[in-house]
Amino acid sequence: MIEIATQQLPTLSRWFPTGSPGLGALAEHVLTTGTGYWWADRPDRPRVLAVSCADHVLLRGDPSALTPDSLARFADRYVEAPACFWPALGSAFERVVPRERMLYVHQAQASVRLPRTPRGVTVRRLTPEDVPALAELRSESAWIHASWGGPSRLAASGHAWAAFAKGRILSIACTYFLGSAYEDIAVVTVPDHRRERLALACVAGLAADIQTRGRTASWCCSRDNRPSRLLAWTAGFRLTREYVHHATGRALARDVRPTPMPAPGVAAALA
Repeated sequence: MIEIATQQLPTLSRWFPTGSPGLGALAEHVLTTGTGYWWADRPDRPRVLAVSCADHVLLRGDPSALTPDSLARFADRYVEAPACFWPALGSAFERVVPRERMLYVHQAQASVRLPRTPRGVTVRRLTPEDVPALAELRSESAWIHASWGGPSRLAASGHAWAAFAKGRILSIACTYFLGSAYEDIAVVTVPDHRRERLALACVAGLAADIQTRGRTASWCCSRDNRPSRLLAWTAGFRLTREYVHHATGRALARDVRPTPMPAPGVAAALA
């Protein structure tokens, strides 16, 4: 597949419907923020279209149009695609691991009991002045700003809340994929401050912001990630549907140029 510019995109309504929760907001996020890439089997009247951002890829179209090495650039990614693409994925990579996922949507009427903020901790929206604190997150937490293209853009976006202590970020919740109707969120808490309910406070602030913007917060996590599922429920999110995406391994094709990426990331939201 080849990278195409935004102005080359076909009408996207049949490829990626707007107003969808969860990963359905990824295509809108790339269009709105400019962070991410578009791919097609050919620039004119494409038969297969993909959009990628951070570690995630949405793939749509006719898999019969793919050549054996078409998908190689999506190695080491999380690919969500219709079932008709699964054989093509299996032929393109050394391993393809299906991951069961759960999609939650925030219910404004849900009763949420907010925790008391620990002494010395402040929970608030991020501002551009918080870039140094965001940049200082350890490498295993830096994925949180990948979908925005780095700390500066996330801090300036107005789409993140964090718990601070002495200038250090202890927990952060942010809009990971910004859609027209839904904002899919992600959360991370530094290891030495987990189980202090800081993530819940950050999520509550972010969800209220999202509601004020006239949108609804959504939340995706692995079926096996019990802490994330519990946090989602406690914060007023309710299960909407389950789906499967695939974690790809090394590409079988040779001599494939690496996919340009704004920043490294992971899929699971840790709390």
